[in-house]
Amino acid sequence: MEKIIIFDTTLRDGEQAPGAALTSFQKLEVAAQLEKLGVDIIEAGFPVASPDDFAAVVSIAKLVKKCGVCALARCIDKDIERAGTAVKKAKHPRVHLFLATSKIHLKYKFKKAEDEIANIARESIRKAKKFCTDIEFSPEDATRTNKDFLFRMIEMAIKEGAQTINIPDTVGYSYPQEVYALISEIINNVPNINKTVIATHCHNDLGLATANSLSAVLAGARQVHCTINGIGERAGNASLEEIVMALRTRKDVFGNFYTGINTREIYRTSRLVSKATNFVVPPNKAIVGRNAFAHESGIHQDAILKKRITYEIMDPHDVGIASSQLILGKHSGRHAFRDRLKGLGIVLNEEQLNKAFARFKEVADKKKDIFDDDLRIIVEEEVGAAKPVWKLESFEINSGTRVKPYAQVALIKAGKNLSGASSGDGPVDACFKAIDKITGYHAKLDDFRLEAVTSGKDALGQASLKLKVSGSVVSGRGSSTDIIEAAIKAYIDAVNKLKNK
Repeated sequence: MEKIIIFDTTLRDGEQAPGAALTSFQKLEVAAQLEKLGVDIIEAGFPVASPDDFAAVVSIAKLVKKCGVCALARCIDKDIERAGTAVKKAKHPRVHLFLATSKIHLKYKFKKAEDEIANIARESIRKAKKFCTDIEFSPEDATRTNKDFLFRMIEMAIKEGAQTINIPDTVGYSYPQEVYALISEIINNVPNINKTVIATHCHNDLGLATANSLSAVLAGARQVHCTINGIGERAGNASLEEIVMALRTRKDVFGNFYTGINTREIYRTSRLVSKATNFVVPPNKAIVGRNAFAHESGIHQDAILKKRITYEIMDPHDVGIASSQLILGKHSGRHAFRDRLKGLGIVLNEEQLNKAFARFKEVADKKKDIFDDDLRIIVEEEVGAAKPVWKLESFEINSGTRVKPYAQVALIKAGKNLSGASSGDGPVDACFKAIDKITGYHAKLDDFRLEAVTSGKDALGQASLKLKVSGSVVSGRGSSTDIIEAAIKAYIDAVNKLKNK
């Protein structure tokens, strides 16, 4: 088996994402976690960029012992000196040189001929070797570079002592078949290519960074540049977690390859980088997103409960996530509903389950997320209660700062629809008086409370009250995402406990 070297550039290219600047302390914290994760090389920064960046690379070089520490430099003397000095104390130092080679860059950025660029690269590699022996060279914008010139640059760089040649898709322009073909052509046209490691550095401008990186591996690349959560310039870089888990999961394709990554540290690392950069991980982000191992569809949930691999190609434990999530919502089925209740210690017979499930579906149509407290209330309200005499059919209210509150309420009794209307001191009072007109009761409200019992803006509100009628006191409770409806249900619940007239 062959090892794929994981070159993590979160602290360099990742930090170049607008708004992702890290403090020196945060960089050290991330570097320590990257070492724990098991990356092979940490590209710690671009030392010439600022005194703080230089200091951070120096500190990381002293801190990290197991993996290599790399500093980036343009092919400029001051860059090379700062980079070489910054990694001097590292146990495994590396200097990464880059110089653009595409005609677009030569014409508009450098205004130089190919031979001039080749000479600059040659002299820079020689200078960098005075600081350390491990030199990586990147012909920037390689995927848009004239191939004959690219082959010539790579051959020269290897001859001068570059131990790694990185092929960057700098602007995320390429696609998988094109990357595969380019790496294959480099292998077939550069005479001394066997003396170096081919690396790939793909950007995500077209959403193809991970696919392009994997294609490069299949073609012969043995080092992959990537970042945690795929952060980086513009649309970002190839995502470390996606690369690593694709190699691990698709053994039928990548069976001859392995990485040194401790995959159980992936989720923890993702969250640390998200917190440090203040970049929220999208819910649908592969591997580490909140929804990566979450299922709401009833069809999926039923199959997952029978056999996890039906809808999960990875075990969440393998990336450091405690378990899959069966999210209860309007698409959820009876199997998942029963399973969640069982987990809460609630076991229902078939009739009770049907009643509770019907109520659950009503709530799920109004609420995005169903929490455990929601389920407890649903079961409490629906299971074991006697068949009610009165049931809410509908209600309408008209209320405002300059409008006297007015309510119309419709109730069902013995299959008949009865309605009543009334004004009141407020919308709840108007509803209660309308109910009194329908039922014939004239109860005194002894106590009334309303509280949110679950989380979120769409939380279930629970109303609880006491009614006093002819010396008798009865209590009622009701819940809904609409607090007026919750109050009405509580009132009707109390009325149903009174002796029917």
